[in-house]
Amino acid sequence: MAGSSASDWPRAAEGGRAGPLIVAEDEALLDDLLRLCAAAGAVPEVAQGMPARRGVWERAPLVLVGDDCASRLGSAAAGPPGEGLVLVGRDPQDPGIWRRAVELGAGGVALLPENEAWLVDRIADAMEEKGKPALTVGVIGGRGGAGASTLACALAVGAARSERRTMLVDADPLGGGLDVLFGGEKAEGLRWPAFADSRGRVAGQALEEALPELHSLRLLSWDRGTCASVPPDAMRAVLGAARRRGGAVVVDLPRRLDDAAVEALGQLDMVLLVVPAELRAVVAAQRVASMVRMMLDDLRVVVRGPCGAGLDGEEIARLLGLPLAGELPFDPGLPGALTAGRPPGADRGPLARFSAEFWGRLTADGSGGSS
Repeated sequence: MAGSSASDWPRAAEGGRAGPLIVAEDEALLDDLLRLCAAAGAVPEVAQGMPARRGVWERAPLVLVGDDCASRLGSAAAGPPGEGLVLVGRDPQDPGIWRRAVELGAGGVALLPENEAWLVDRIADAMEEKGKPALTVGVIGGRGGAGASTLACALAVGAARSERRTMLVDADPLGGGLDVLFGGEKAEGLRWPAFADSRGRVAGQALEEALPELHSLRLLSWDRGTCASVPPDAMRAVLGAARRRGGAVVVDLPRRLDDAAVEALGQLDMVLLVVPAELRAVVAAQRVASMVRMMLDDLRVVVRGPCGAGLDGEEIARLLGLPLAGELPFDPGLPGALTAGRPPGADRGPLARFSAEFWGRLTADGSGGSS
């Protein structure tokens, strides 16, 4: 980072999860390591040689030792062995760095600048809590106006109500923005255009904290600008970060699958296909289902009522050749709730009941995301 020095950076995170420990004295190397920690969303502890305070080695999720300090530390380093310690140097022609890594008990060697991307990922991995990845559920309409966005919002509200860490991702750039359904178009936080240039790794916690928080969930939606798509790399990076945070991720998918939506499908555990109980809707849904099935195995149908005689949920599921996830009756209270700024599923009614039953079944069979 141009113009920065080690003294410009905070020495340790205030509260929360401890950051990486950097042990280095070379100012240029130290600045590089601080820059890479910043890229990973981590605030490190910096030690000029051996840490003076007790417990620093043990508390750090990752120790980065500059090769300039390796010989002096040697086996006296009290840091975590193996994957928790990385020796960082610059000279790929120096075979001695591998011997010094063994003496330190390091689990890896990073040579800068060649291994910068790997080291950023390693720091980000260390900073994120390890746990069960999020359950990712996509929702797509069998025809236009099927109510997929409404169901996606209700599922996210229901997941948050069941105390899951929840993120709702609007992957439909032409849908008008899910923040409108939440009455949160003016809520502070980043929208998709801010992530359009994302590549590689996005820190999960940083992503979560950057998004608007509405009704106890995080929402990634579109703004009112001219951005009408995001690259597949950005979708991959964002959904990867969301999955690593655990809990539940609900994705509202467009019917016309663009490259970003195809990328999203590759990261979903299941997709719900919303089909109104109408013959034309069933015919249209067959085309959508054929596209989705080429990229994902677990596709289930949600039949939106009212259902007439001879065309109920089971019959529509049979015609589509898909398992039935449930029937969703008409919700008479939805228009009034939206007018009052309450999102789908926030009030008692068919949407809330469907969402609660959906997450309850997934929890019962062990596939529900943890909080």
